[in-house]
This record gives sequence, C-alpha cells and structure tokens, in this order.
Amino acid sequence: MSRLSGIRGPADVKKLTTEECGELAKEIRQTIIDTVSRQGGHLASNLGDVELTIALHRVFDSPKDKLIFDVGHQIYTHKLLTGRQELFSTLRSYQGMSGFPCRAESEHDHFDTGHSSTAISMALGLARARDLQGEDYYVVAVVGDGALTGGMCYEAMNDAGSGQGRLIVILNDNEMSISKNVGALSNYFKHLRASASWYGNKKRIRRDLERIPLIGKPAARLIEKMKDMVKSVVTDGAMFEALGFRYLGPFDGHNIEELTHVLEEAKKVTDMPLLIHVITKKGHGYDLAERQPEKFHGVAPFRVENGLKRNQSGKESAAQAAGKELVAMAAEDPRIVAVTAAMTGGTGLTDFASFYPDRFFDVGIAEQHAVSMAAGMARAGMKPYFAVYATFLQRAYDQIVHDVCLQNLPVCILSDHAGLVGDDGKTHHGVLGVPMLLSIPNLTLLVPRDVQQIRSAVRASASVDGPCVLQYPKDGIEPYVPQEQQTEFVVGRWQQLAEGGDCSLLAYGRMTKHALEAAAILREKGIGAEVIDCSSLRPMDEACLERLFAEGRKLIVIEEGEMIGGFGAEIARLCAQRRAAQPLCIMGTPNRFITHGSVSQLLEECGLMPEQIAARVETALAGNV
Repeated sequence: MSRLSGIRGPADVKKLTTEECGELAKEIRQTIIDTVSRQGGHLASNLGDVELTIALHRVFDSPKDKLIFDVGHQIYTHKLLTGRQELFSTLRSYQGMSGFPCRAESEHDHFDTGHSSTAISMALGLARARDLQGEDYYVVAVVGDGALTGGMCYEAMNDAGSGQGRLIVILNDNEMSISKNVGALSNYFKHLRASASWYGNKKRIRRDLERIPLIGKPAARLIEKMKDMVKSVVTDGAMFEALGFRYLGPFDGHNIEELTHVLEEAKKVTDMPLLIHVITKKGHGYDLAERQPEKFHGVAPFRVENGLKRNQSGKESAAQAAGKELVAMAAEDPRIVAVTAAMTGGTGLTDFASFYPDRFFDVGIAEQHAVSMAAGMARAGMKPYFAVYATFLQRAYDQIVHDVCLQNLPVCILSDHAGLVGDDGKTHHGVLGVPMLLSIPNLTLLVPRDVQQIRSAVRASASVDGPCVLQYPKDGIEPYVPQEQQTEFVVGRWQQLAEGGDCSLLAYGRMTKHALEAAAILREKGIGAEVIDCSSLRPMDEACLERLFAEGRKLIVIEEGEMIGGFGAEIARLCAQRRAAQPLCIMGTPNRFITHGSVSQLLEECGLMPEQIAARVETALAGNV
C-alpha cells in the first residue's frame, strides 16, 4: 500500500503512526530519487531532510504555522506533503513545478527563495508581525549549517535574541553546504556532533533511573537540573545562547519519533527564541549521494544505478574554460590567487584548488566577505580572482562599489551563470548583472562570446589596471566564427563578424551567435545586417561607435539581460548625447522575474531566438521606412 498517495496535505501526515511515517519517508525518498534522475534538481540535500520535514508537518499546522526553508535546496519533501504530488513529475520543467519555494504554487510556501542565509530574518519578521497583530501561530526557520557561514544569519539571531518573542530555528547540520564546509564554524559543529551520544542516551538513562524504587525519580530530577551545566561542558551550545537563544541538541535528524517529541516540547518555549540542532546525512538513503554529496548537490538527469548523466555532452563549460586559463596564468604569476564562496566545482576552480592549495580560498557562503577580502589582497599586491555565480554576486554589490571600485583595486570577478540559467529559475537568473555593474566608476566589464574568447578574456584581464568583471553563461559555447576571424581578446575593442548595409546588430555574449544566425536569415530575405560583437561593454569601442554614428547606421541592440539600465540603454544615451540616430530597437529580457525551463524555452519566451530576432529586425526596419 502506498503511503504517499494517501497524503493530500499536512493533516494526513498527522494521522500516521511513527511506523507508518517511516514507511512514508522511504517512499518519499524513492520518489525524489526517481524524479530528480529524470528531471535534474537538488538531490543530496533533499534526501537528507525527509524525516525532519515529516516531523515538522506532524507537529505544526501549516499554513497557519509558518515553515520557512532557507535557500530551498531541501524543499521537495515539503512539496510532496502539501498537495503537490501530481505536479512533482514536472519538477523544474517549463510551466511545471519550481525546484524552490514558490508562493504561486501553494499557500504553504511563504516566500520565493533561492539564496542562502535569509530564512531567520524572514521568520523574525513574521514573528514580530504576528505579535504586533495579536495573532497566534508558530514560526519555524529551517537553516542548514552551511548557511551559518553567511553573516546575515548572525545579524538576525543577534536581533531576535534581544527580545522575548516566540521563534524556532532548526539547524539542519549535515556537514555540507555546496562545497565542503570550511572555517572555524565548521570545526565548532564537529565538536557539537561529537556530543550527540549524550542527547541520544539521555532519555534512555532517565527512563532507566525512574524504574529504581525510592531514589529513581529524585535522581532523574537531579540529572534534569544538571542539564544546563552538562550542555555547557559537553556540547558548548554557548555560542547560540550568547545570542539570546535557548539551545537544544544535537538530535538525530532521521529519527521521526525523537524529532516529533523535541518539536512538541519546543512549542512550549514561549519566553525566548529557540534553536534546535539536528544532525542529518546529506544524500541519506542513496549510497552514491551519501558518498559524494557535493557531486549530487545539483544534478542533471542521471541514471540511478550508477549516477552517470543521461546525456553526456562532453562539452567544456564556460566555468571550466575560465578555470583552466586561470591555472595556466597562476603558473606564470605567483601573485594570482583564486577565491570562491562555497562553489569550488560549480565555478570551475577544482583544478586551481588542487594545483595551488596555498593560493586558493573557499570562504563559505559569504560573498560580501569574499569581495572585501579580495580587495585587501589586491591592496597588498596580489591579483585575486573571485569566481561566483552572477545571481550571488548581487549579494556583494556594496562591497564591489565601496571596497573595490572606489579604491580602484585590481580585483577580477569571474561572474558565471550570467543571463538566463534555465531550470533553477527566477532566483538564479543572472540577467541583472549588466545594469548592476555598468554604471560603477573604474570598473571594466567584459562579456566574451564563446569558450575560446573566455580564455582570452581571462588572460587579458590580468593587464587591466583596476577592477574587472568577466561575465559568461552557464553552458559552454564552442567557437563558431571562421578561423580567420578568430582574434585575441582586446579590452575596449569590438569585432565586426558580418557585413550588411541595411542595419547594424550590436550584441554580446550568447546573443552574438544569435545575431549572426538572425543576420543569415535576413540575408535570405534580401536584408543586409552587419553584426558587431560588443564583448567589451566598458570601456566601449569608441572608434567603432564613431564610425557607426558617422555613417548614420540603423542600430539594433540585442542583449540577454534586463533592458532598463542595460547595454542598449547606454547606447541610446550615447546617441542622445552625440546627436546620433537612436536605436531602432533594443531587444532584451522583459522587466519581470522570469520562470524556470530550458534556456532555449526561456529565450523564446523573451523573443531572443534567432528566428524571432530576424522577424523583429524586419519589423523595425519596415517601421523606420
């Protein structure tokens, strides 16, 4: 009999016995493995919190009680228990279920999230609003130990601990974020984990003591009074209690009965915020994921029996191209160092970390710190390269402005996953990168078109005397222009890739290839479209611009990013400033948060596939005539 098929909502979970909950956990775990193997997604983290999520729904009354999952890497069980089983097969597909919390999907999701270390702040806001409005419900934030390398958690806990409001924080400690946890905090958690046996045995010891005639119950009460002293000596939960939280744990995060009891007891704490420390195993129940949790964090479709990808492209990713070039440069220049924020493999720095461990720094989920630390290293004469996803670079905007660009320091940021990233959706798209960075003084902004140009641009960045950002997409784009047109990347220089007298298409990054393909379609219709690869967004190619303005070219700008404040907007500003003809059309992503799906599906939704670009150019030219 299927337990999962009988769950239509959290109320059904409450009806199950502990044994039945165990059966449900096994079925959920297999459902997650089967679905992610077909659809791709976040696997290891979701396998690790199955029992914890079941226990949460046994004890709390969602959606009245608010369950806030930090990041959302562990949201799949929650979705399966809150009426979304039928949608689960569409996970991360276009117009299907999101892989992250999504308010549009369910009243049980309270925020759309995808970035780390925000849940405690959000939960505290809900709790304070509850108290101000005289309402009565519980607020629970589920936070991974990796998230606690982000300083925002401590800002929130320090604030929460200053009051007496009801707030429950569950620390899901699985020893992993995306890359292996690093730093003093990781060592602290190891110490806490080592004491887990005390908590695992405490209930058994008390039960056994109470069976002793006459002296049993007094002895058990004495042990209970000694709890705080023992906790201080054995587990040292003092760090959390110094922030004003009552600390309980660590507990076995795969023991539904124990978790249920602990959470029921937690509901009785009303005079101060509470932190419950549970220990789980990332990838629990799937041997390959247990042994290699980093590899199985975020996965493409794979074969369950061996973990191998279903569709092995064999192509070099953009991040791998950048990382290999950085390794080669580091061999020539001992000043080059690499920095990551818990994303060693994802940002292509695995080889660098292996070859130059003394010059490699994983700072944890702390992008702000990474940028400012890189500023310090640059000030001392080093050449730091910080590799980070574009969506996470948003978290360090002030540090880029104040600590790097204001000081005009030679920090280079390798901004991976720029533009539309596909299945991870609206929280992970990197479409705001160009508008975010283009206006910052002293900053060089480069967006090479393919993996060969990425390598060349990384090397060229070493000669930039000041801050530099390189942007490139998630997937690796193989060189596609004829060999005779392949040139070294030069900062401040654009390249004409196709001639045409009717208009000029200005593009960068992935859109350069789409512009070339659109120009070929237009050529068949008798329309000549010049294509210019504008890979140096700042500085721009002044000579090329002057030529375009002098010739009175009909300009059309194509970019895979937000148009407000983007490259096209800057071209329009320059046209107005120099009294040149305004662009006939600026094509980019619309001013809204774009859903998840394959990159090609999302580009089509935005009107940025070659056939669509050609049709829009034709319409723009006809309207101009």
